[in-house]
Amino acid sequence: MAIAFIDLAAQRARIGDRIDQGMLGVARHGQYILGPEVKTLEADLAAFCGAREVISVSNGTVALAMPLMAKGIRPGDAVFCPSFTFAATAEVVAWLGATPVFVDVDPDTFNIDPNSLKQAIIGAREQGLKPAALITVDLFGQPADYDLIEPIAAENGLWLMSDAAQSFGATFRGRKVGTIGAVTATSFFPSKPLGCYGDGGAIFTDDAEMATVLRSLRVHGQGTDKYDNVRIGLNGRLDTVQAAVLIEKLKIFGDEIAARDQVAKRYSALLKGHVKTPHLIGDVVSAWAQYTILVAGAKRPAIIAALKERGIPTMVYYPKPLHQQTAYRRFPVAGNGLPVSERLASEVLSLPMHPYLDTETQDHIVEALLEVLALEGVTA
Repeated sequence: MAIAFIDLAAQRARIGDRIDQGMLGVARHGQYILGPEVKTLEADLAAFCGAREVISVSNGTVALAMPLMAKGIRPGDAVFCPSFTFAATAEVVAWLGATPVFVDVDPDTFNIDPNSLKQAIIGAREQGLKPAALITVDLFGQPADYDLIEPIAAENGLWLMSDAAQSFGATFRGRKVGTIGAVTATSFFPSKPLGCYGDGGAIFTDDAEMATVLRSLRVHGQGTDKYDNVRIGLNGRLDTVQAAVLIEKLKIFGDEIAARDQVAKRYSALLKGHVKTPHLIGDVVSAWAQYTILVAGAKRPAIIAALKERGIPTMVYYPKPLHQQTAYRRFPVAGNGLPVSERLASEVLSLPMHPYLDTETQDHIVEALLEVLALEGVTA
């Protein structure tokens, strides 16, 4: 049985003809950059999540960078972000000469720990940095606990950006991702819950003035004329072909989020008592970008190898937290270190997850995992 970690072919079998027609339509009208499909997609995304302004961009990293540029983040500013995430979150801070300050995460949700955030803010001030912004990361699809985080941000004057590269489509206590924080940034990389056929991303905000600046930054900082650049910008435009792909995928995205949730619930029911399964905080719908369990660090390599022998693909997100990576070791960390991030990096293991994972295949995955766990003597 050949098992896909993320089965994009199954999705294509469902809507491939419609996507092909959309891409062919772009080829026919020839407006490959900022063509009409881009505006249609932005309107559709706004309607989906309830954001007033949507700015599509070339990739998820640009989606993170442009709001920081628009906000005027600069050297001397401290921007707080979790260490247990992908490099892009901190990378964009360093681009602007500001200082990423790494915060630990909650051991159950893997999202930013409010108490560690408080320590990080104190430490940044002691080092002469100005606490300026906070980038939360909704890891593996679950929104961070904004009920706890937002008051801390407000008390300390932190501008809040939600990194929703993995969580677009999720809901936090009645609030859809895309409407949380001053700005939300997401990615449409092919493996994301909503992915295109290449790179892509989007920025969401209710701030019309911010949106105007972002649209200028997206096209080299142009003003009313493309040869009158009123600010330093970049080339951050989403290709029209990718917009055409996303228009069709968004039409079934709600169904796919519901299907992902069912797959995740079934995993958790089948694995209960055998291994530590994902923990959701109350009244939250995850986008389930990943389904991630925890296994003893010393056993993980053997478990991965044994599952691979049985045809079960797995992934480790992320094997090394940012504060331990070569490029980021010089930046500050909260308190006396980030022990939870370091432990999780050695224990996380993601199983195949996508909306088209049928019960027979899922049963096969679980049976193989339980067999391997028993052989390795691993218990929850």
